[in-house]
Amino acid sequence: MTPADEYRARLAARRATHARLAKLDARFAYARLAVSGIVVALAALAWAGLVTAWAIAIPIVVFAVLVARHDRVLRALDAAAKAIAFYERGLARIEDRWAGGGETGERFHDPDHLYANDLDLFGPASLFDLLSIARTRAGENTLADWLLTPAGVQDILLRQRAVTDLTERLDLREALSLAGSDIRVSVQTDAVVAWAEAPPVVNGAWMRPVAAVLTIAAAVTLTIWMTTGNSRPFIDVAMIEIAFSLPLQKRLTGVLHGASTPAHDLDVLAVVLTRLEQEQFDADRVRALQDALGVGGGGASRAIRRLHRFVELHDWQHNIIFGILASPLLWGTHLALSIETWRRVHGRRVREWLRICGEFEALASLSAYRYEHPEDPFPEIDDDGNRTALLDGASLGHPLIPAARMVRNDVSLAGSPRSPALLVVSGSNMSGKSTLLRTVGINAVLAFAGAPVRAERLRISPLRIGATLRIQDSLQEGRSRFYAEISRVRAIADLAAGSQPALFLLDELFHGTNSHDRVVGAAGVLGALLDRGAIGLITTHDLALTSVGDELAARAANVHFDDRFEDGAITFDYVVKPGPVTRSNALALMRAVGLDVQE
Repeated sequence: MTPADEYRARLAARRATHARLAKLDARFAYARLAVSGIVVALAALAWAGLVTAWAIAIPIVVFAVLVARHDRVLRALDAAAKAIAFYERGLARIEDRWAGGGETGERFHDPDHLYANDLDLFGPASLFDLLSIARTRAGENTLADWLLTPAGVQDILLRQRAVTDLTERLDLREALSLAGSDIRVSVQTDAVVAWAEAPPVVNGAWMRPVAAVLTIAAAVTLTIWMTTGNSRPFIDVAMIEIAFSLPLQKRLTGVLHGASTPAHDLDVLAVVLTRLEQEQFDADRVRALQDALGVGGGGASRAIRRLHRFVELHDWQHNIIFGILASPLLWGTHLALSIETWRRVHGRRVREWLRICGEFEALASLSAYRYEHPEDPFPEIDDDGNRTALLDGASLGHPLIPAARMVRNDVSLAGSPRSPALLVVSGSNMSGKSTLLRTVGINAVLAFAGAPVRAERLRISPLRIGATLRIQDSLQEGRSRFYAEISRVRAIADLAAGSQPALFLLDELFHGTNSHDRVVGAAGVLGALLDRGAIGLITTHDLALTSVGDELAARAANVHFDDRFEDGAITFDYVVKPGPVTRSNALALMRAVGLDVQE
């Protein structure tokens, strides 16, 4: 089956499972309510002396069994709902309905980054929105870092092999999607680490044995009360318990409540780490993650589930009936001490668990993209050991544009007799110039992240990327758009002077100044960039700037986008053609909207 067919078949099965479990959930809820009523009624009768207190024991046991079984049903129901969302989202990606439906990664937005905003890496309908299936903040952080920072050749190749290993593991990605609560309300990774590595709040060395003795005493005296009717021993023990726990109450409560949010976030981590511990992988990168985790026995996921269980047991106290029964057993005290012991034993390992989980989820996100877009190949990374820039792409397309509207173009940059180092892209407004720059840039980002690219083929050398597609002025900083642009161009020039060649994508270069200064400035800047071994594209609708292509001789070439104006409407084919553009549609557009323009 195609990926879409596989998703539809699984989606139908998960929906049927969810409907069945929803009915079972309702039955358990009614049964628990009925048994709770019986417990209350028997308690009232026992208080009145009409029945023995032991009569309450049976419905309490029944209630506990119902709670346990209902909890399993609720977990399965939640898993079915998450699986439904996973396959719905996957179908949306395949059918180009995905924009804005995932995690946008807006928290990674950095206006000073040299290409993130220009190439739509974050935000609604962004590359991150398309790629990420991460359920933890650590996974999101890792994926964002890969998009923001081009990897070295060896890392790219290792990621490609790992993504290939994970591509057909659809069951694994579905299992990862079942993890935890919605990522949008998940705590920050730094907060989890801070909690795990914080100093102890209470010292359990002497508290644990004292609490254990008091709990046993409470259970024994409660049995004596229920058997003989003598409540005095139980009351005495209860008073001692109050004297023991009251001075510690604030700290114990802080431990219990402080663990709640980190435990839920780490519960997401446990699902991811469980799959990493259990699977047999071929790729070296994923096996290295297993080795770093210490897979023997699955200790990480077991430890996290134990912490989550402590928090769940604390949540039971929110049930009035259970809370009354648990109070004399020092339920909360034991749980708080257990949580503190957990932090002492495992707290220092949480940071490493997060790193491993983050990389595994980032690889899973790229593997999902590859599974859903099987026609997108991995790029060939050209690393000949010297400082030679190369980008040779056939049928490059933009992955954020729906396939029905996407137009592919060939782009070849190398600074050789066969391929220029610079393309000067001219054309009218809306003809596709900026989209071409974004297409080249976003495919380079995918290539250096270890992901497949939207192309028939792409051969690319290691490059640093810089772009000026979304340069804005700033009222707060008193900075004009032109000043912001030349500041970014200076940063790109500094980038090109580094140890690795640069790929520059300059949109409407220096359009904030007059035509003469624009041509002179562009020729000087572009010549310096090419001298430093950089390759790139610039766009312009100013026909005067196309002369730069001639001034830079064999290192540059002019290409253009064409348009037609017929019957009051302008149409574009978005296909790159050789040579500079020879005409403009600006006057025709002005007249089309009703402006009185005289030549």
